Amino acid sequence: MKILLLEDEYSLRLSIKEFLEDCNYAVDDFADGLEAYDAIYSKSYDLLLLDVNVPSMDGFALLQAIRKDENKTPAIFLTSMVDMQNLQEGYKKGCCDYIRKPFDLVELELRIKQAVKSFYLQNDEIIALGEDVHYDMLSGKLTQSGKEIVLRKIEKDILELLIKNKNIVVSMQMFQEGIWGDYVEPATIRVQVNNLKQKLPESIIQNRRGMGYIIER
Repeated sequence: MKILLLEDEYSLRLSIKEFLEDCNYAVDDFADGLEAYDAIYSKSYDLLLLDVNVPSMDGFALLQAIRKDENKTPAIFLTSMVDMQNLQEGYKKGCCDYIRKPFDLVELELRIKQAVKSFYLQNDEIIALGEDVHYDMLSGKLTQSGKEIVLRKIEKDILELLIKNKNIVVSMQMFQEGIWGDYVEPATIRVQVNNLKQKLPESIIQNRRGMGYIIER
């Protein structure tokens, strides 16, 4: 999953970036609002982490501007503001969550996971996986040329984890934590992924030897 981080406090920005990268997220970080704004229009992000008080263009103005252009990427504000008026302002601009400074980085990751999960499920998003292959994140229905491909629950869980981390290699540890919730033998994961791959065109799920699996879109 790819995240844009806008935070002008260097030490905090570095700490967040390093922590999220250790959690296997890809992070582009910025200290300037206009630079972040330009990046949003040149790249694709799954989540925006926006400080409010930053140079050039504050977080509120940035989110308001991209929402006017129908960019619905989920956004979380990072702020030291505590009054209700500012909280209401943030939600009015289109954020899905607020986290007040100082915060625990583990809490931030939990908020990120919830925001992404809610975005997919609430927007009934149909994901194009390949030519005439689509997955409905809300109903859990996979189709090819309009015909349903029946998936077991574990196969749906694997596919959704890969989709939510598109263009990022999903490691064995990520599968363990995201699906099983505990340690499971890598061989078991490989068997389940291969079962899913057999139901899909070969190019959709790719193996990265020694690293994991990836869906590139």
